[in-house]
Amino acid sequence: MTSHSLDDVQDVDITVNGCAQRLTVPGHRTLLEALRENLGLTGTKSCCAEGECGACTVFLDGRAVNACLVLCAEVAGHEVTTIEGLSANGPTDLQEEFLASGAVQCGFCIPGQVMSAEHLLRSTPQPSEPQIRDALSGNLCRCAGYQRIVRAVQATAVRRAADHD
Repeated sequence: MTSHSLDDVQDVDITVNGCAQRLTVPGHRTLLEALRENLGLTGTKSCCAEGECGACTVFLDGRAVNACLVLCAEVAGHEVTTIEGLSANGPTDLQEEFLASGAVQCGFCIPGQVMSAEHLLRSTPQPSEPQIRDALSGNLCRCAGYQRIVRAVQATAVRRAADHD
């Protein structure tokens, strides 16, 4: 096993939004920094850098994680999905419901909110309001648009259930 210091530059092979990528990054570079600075994927927001606000939520092998808390080197060989990957074919039904519900105010937290909500809906297609609030509790909204965000998630759940009937 090779040992690296956090200042050593490393090549990291990852799949981002379905595309294989080789990134050359210092060992201390976070996944968030690599997404934004190396790949130009600025939809994932940088805010608290402490895992408290959820603005940097991405999927790592299908799990919702705070990209600011994960080192890029740790994701070698794994698959990352960002908000850009989620909506590669245009706005998703969830994003459409965010817009229809007026849940997008300043918009800064929305990518993280959408990623967390999508993760919830994939694991719990018909979540209760408490389940929605719990799932989004790690995502802070400075505009306090929480009720509208919850309504958007509920509307998406209803819409998806109708699509499956």
